[in-house]
Order: sequence, then structure tokens, then C-alpha cells
Amino acid sequence: MERESLLATLIVILGGLVLQLFAAWPGVRSNDSPSRRLEVLRWFALWWPLATALTVAAWLCGWALSQPDPVPGHVSGLIFVVASPFLFVGGRAALRAVWSLCNSPRSLGIATVGILKPRIVVAPELERVLDARAMRAALAHECTHVLHRDPLRIWLAQIVTDLQWPWGPAQRRFTDWLALLELARDDEARSGGIDGADLAAAVLGSLRFQVGRLGAAATLIGRPDALPGRIARLLEPLPASAALPAIETPYVVLTGALLLVWVCAIGLGLVCGQPLIEALLTIGCRV
Repeated sequence: MERESLLATLIVILGGLVLQLFAAWPGVRSNDSPSRRLEVLRWFALWWPLATALTVAAWLCGWALSQPDPVPGHVSGLIFVVASPFLFVGGRAALRAVWSLCNSPRSLGIATVGILKPRIVVAPELERVLDARAMRAALAHECTHVLHRDPLRIWLAQIVTDLQWPWGPAQRRFTDWLALLELARDDEARSGGIDGADLAAAVLGSLRFQVGRLGAAATLIGRPDALPGRIARLLEPLPASAALPAIETPYVVLTGALLLVWVCAIGLGLVCGQPLIEALLTIGCRV
């Protein structure tokens, strides 16, 4: 069997298995941190299961570097049957990702759209619903979405969540992050001088106007089920801790740590991957 074909199949099986195992991880739910910092931490939690699967993939790549092409020995056809459920989950995630890009909403009040070039779109009729102060607050909120390229982040987060289907904890991590994303952008807009009451009026006015469901877009209203708590929070004074900047260092530190782990995984696969892969393929042949 060709080395690359076997490598791809093993990545689907072992990487998919590890991804599914970690997708069931319930995580730790805590709301005692400033929303802008907690949003960053929840963002990392979304990607943790995929990072473990990529570590397995790196280990398999290291193993493949030590193998001739084609790989000697018989490979049972059962290995492709085992891979089929993980291929189904991956294909489903890909189709949903494409659909979210092609599925245009029926009506927009105000939202940030655009995967590569985020922009703010505003329905002319929205000005009849919002007064000048509320409109200014809505635009300030959406400007923070543009600054952080949130439509792209939401799209990628949905793909990562779909790869962990059908586990409920994965979907819960995604919806929790979406709620925190809106709170973080609220705090950022208020830190820039926007009054919380104006932003609350903008959220409620946009909710009355909004129709349809958005795919890869960051909207002012966010999750409707989180609306009561969000409005109450906007009407309270902005906590001093909310003005703190989001954590930037972990992005660099964790990225560097992951790269180091993946390099080590490649080295381990190169040195000691063969016995484990042989055992796996032998089990497949016996079955």
C-alpha cells in the first residue's frame, strides 16, 4: 500500500478517535474572570481537542518518514471501514462550512460580515428603529467585531465544533464562547466611551428588526437566550476589571508550546512509531 495513502487513513482513524474522546470532555465552567479575558480562554478550550488530534497526526507523520514507499506488508480492508465514521463527520463539517458561506440571511439589521474582509452592513430601515445614540453604540460594537475579525473566528469555531459532532459538551463550549464574545465586545465598546444604556437600546431595537439566521457573521444581538442577562449587565456600571485588555501573551506562548509538542511528536514517531503501527495493522489483519 502506498505510504501516503496509509498515512492519511491512519490519521483519519487515530486522529479522529482522539478528537472524539477529547470532544466529550466537559471542561470547567467559570465566570469569575473579566469577560474579555474569559473569552480568550474559552477560545482556547474550543481548539484543545483538535490540538490533541493534530499531535497524533504529527506522530504519524514522523512514523511515515521512517517507512519505505510503498509500505511492505498486507493491510486489511477493514481499516477503511473503521475510518468511514470519521470521514462522515469530516464531510459533514465541510458541507456545513460551505453552506454557512452560501446561505445568505433573509434580512440584516446591523452585523459584521465577511470572512477575509470583514465589513459592517446596516439596513437603511434600522435608523427608523434606533435613535442617534443607539445607532452610534451599535456601530461601535460592530467596529470591535471588525477589529478582531470575528466572522472568520466564528466560522472556524463552528468547523472545529462540527468536527466534534455529536458530542454535547463541544456544542456547549461553542455556544458559551459565542455568548462571551458578545459580552467582550460590549465591554470593549463601553471602554471606548459608549454608554451601556445606549448599547442596550441598540440590542433591543436590532432584535426587533432582525429576521433570519446568520452563518459566518457577528451580529449585535448575539444569542437570544442570553439576552436578559446581557441587558442587565449593560445597565450596570462597567466594572473596572472589564477595561483590562484581553490576554495577548497566551496566543504566542501556547502557539510556541504547540509547535514544540508537534516537533517532539514527529521525533517520537520517527524513533518508536513502528512497533505500535505494526501492532495496529496486525490487529486489523486478524480481525
